[in-house]
Amino acid sequence: MRYLITGGFALLLLCVGSVHAQQATQLQLGKPVSATLAADGAIKYELNLPKGHFVAGRVDQDGVDATVTVTDPAGKPVFKGARVGRGGPEAFAFAAESAGRYVIEVTPATAGKSGPVRVQLTRSEPVATTPEGKVDQAAAQLYKDTPGAVVGVIKGGQVVFVKGYGAADLTNGLPFTRETPTNIGSSSKQFTGFALALLASRNKLSLDDDVRKHIPELKDFGKKITVRHLLTHTTGYREFINTLIIEGRQVLEGDYIAPDEPIKVINRQPTLQNEPGAEFNYNNTAFSLATTVVERVTGRPFAEWMREEVFLPLGMTKTWVRANPGQIIPGRSIGYIAGDFGFREVRDLHAAAGAGGIYTTPGDVAKWMSNLKTGKLGGPEVIKELTTSFVLNDGKPSNYGYGVFIDTNRGLKRWQHGGNDIAHSSTFVYYPDLDSGYVVFSNYQGVPGGIAGVVAEAFFGQHMKAPESAPAAAGAGVDVPVATLRRYAGKYEMSTLGGMLVTVELQGRELRLQVAGQPALPLKATSMTSFEVVGAPAKITFNAGADGTVEGITFHQGGEHPGKRLVEKSSVDLNSFTGRFFSEELETFYDLSVEDGKLVIRHRRFGPVTLTHTNGDNFSGTLPVTQVAFQRDSEGKVTGFEAGNGRARGIVFKKVSR
Repeated sequence: MRYLITGGFALLLLCVGSVHAQQATQLQLGKPVSATLAADGAIKYELNLPKGHFVAGRVDQDGVDATVTVTDPAGKPVFKGARVGRGGPEAFAFAAESAGRYVIEVTPATAGKSGPVRVQLTRSEPVATTPEGKVDQAAAQLYKDTPGAVVGVIKGGQVVFVKGYGAADLTNGLPFTRETPTNIGSSSKQFTGFALALLASRNKLSLDDDVRKHIPELKDFGKKITVRHLLTHTTGYREFINTLIIEGRQVLEGDYIAPDEPIKVINRQPTLQNEPGAEFNYNNTAFSLATTVVERVTGRPFAEWMREEVFLPLGMTKTWVRANPGQIIPGRSIGYIAGDFGFREVRDLHAAAGAGGIYTTPGDVAKWMSNLKTGKLGGPEVIKELTTSFVLNDGKPSNYGYGVFIDTNRGLKRWQHGGNDIAHSSTFVYYPDLDSGYVVFSNYQGVPGGIAGVVAEAFFGQHMKAPESAPAAAGAGVDVPVATLRRYAGKYEMSTLGGMLVTVELQGRELRLQVAGQPALPLKATSMTSFEVVGAPAKITFNAGADGTVEGITFHQGGEHPGKRLVEKSSVDLNSFTGRFFSEELETFYDLSVEDGKLVIRHRRFGPVTLTHTNGDNFSGTLPVTQVAFQRDSEGKVTGFEAGNGRARGIVFKKVSR
């Protein structure tokens, strides 16, 4: 039966699971079509589209978790999404790169689950040609009843484009606007770096001071660790968030972390993870300590000093350091994650000040970018300090200043940083040669990750070298065979990121990326080997050998980070690794057992987690412990293991019982 739709194309209901045919009815933009999605069924709709046409829509779910797939006239997928869970809308958007028949298919994401759905089209228009229109279409999957984002483009210190999409507060129905203060996560680090560089310029401290000069209660490891090491991720300290996760803290569920816990984590650490200055190991501990240095030097709370000495002098009146998740920030965006029944509100990370925790707006960031150019506050030397790459002990640049990644994007010099709290995410990009940049702030990590790339291309592409391949249209993807996706799934150890473990899992026809300490995020193919991380400003390239074997990955975020694939070995007696193990450093137990032929690790607040044998006595897993290296005595009996999860490693557990 045929349903007519305004906008110059037709929508044809092809099949509705086990739903019987109904009388023909007219369908218009914004008018939903209701049906019941059977547990083993599929609902298909056909669109006859002209070339260069853009379509956006949504599938509202009621107790069923749906997957939405759109295929082009050749039968290749151009969109696939299943990010929200049961309840709430699954949004879709795509551009017709060729004229013909497009099929929207709705299927159950969870086997055996059925329920009602409503499908509606919300946009039908030619593909945008203006920068503003391109951004609008990239954000078309954000609605007034979904979490959202704000996009700001700044040129010469002035906002030339700013627009909010979706909701900042679903409880009260507040929309995202240009004035919505939003948590920018680790993009906050540049402000902490600036604070200490500013204090150094005022002779309040030296960046080459031993940290213990200002925080004498810190453990002395027999090595000089400087304030500069704090700001460049080169201290050798454990990452306190990752460490507390191993301890059993449910960080993603809002467990409390006291402001002084980073110091306690360090003081329990037996040895440094690396020589100071020798290794870049992205680390929130150091930036938390940096706030303590500011407080000790100035005699004032970090949040107060930053507002009065940095934000207000620059005219950043809508910017605050949120000292703790209970502090009220008027009109702020609330953070959301996908729950079992739609979106779920979550708290910000505790003890984030310095490493994150700043709420701001695009308008205030414009004033910050202006100061990066003029040095009005602090002077040019402070800006130079902030944006000059640290040089590691071996003479190699880290491509990181004081809270700022320093790189080039298609030939254009760039200062940039991304940020993620538990729910919020941010992209901050400044092109110093253009005195221009942009930001994308959101309150949900499932927000389409391609928005930032669309903003960069739409507003600054004319200043860049031509890309190796044309950017994909809004919502578009590349059809990678399932057999190929299956070869990409696995665990990868990042050699330049402190051994951080990255897990790539295949769910249906979709790859998902799991980084220790963060939610799993979908991967969208941009070529047969390259994928963008949906919801984060990062990309993944899979590296295959001549025989097609996937040997590793390259993680693109703040540089090029290689990762080696971990291959499970089978010839090992798993029973030899079982028992109860205790860490004196963390004062916590783990229990290991063999279940269904797999080695499983449990904590009283986590688990079970299956460990994958990689080589020798080494295993890999997922949070809370992603790396386990067992130790044996002279008789070959297992006596303990060293645990890690990327930025925290080498934590000793001793065997206490079988």
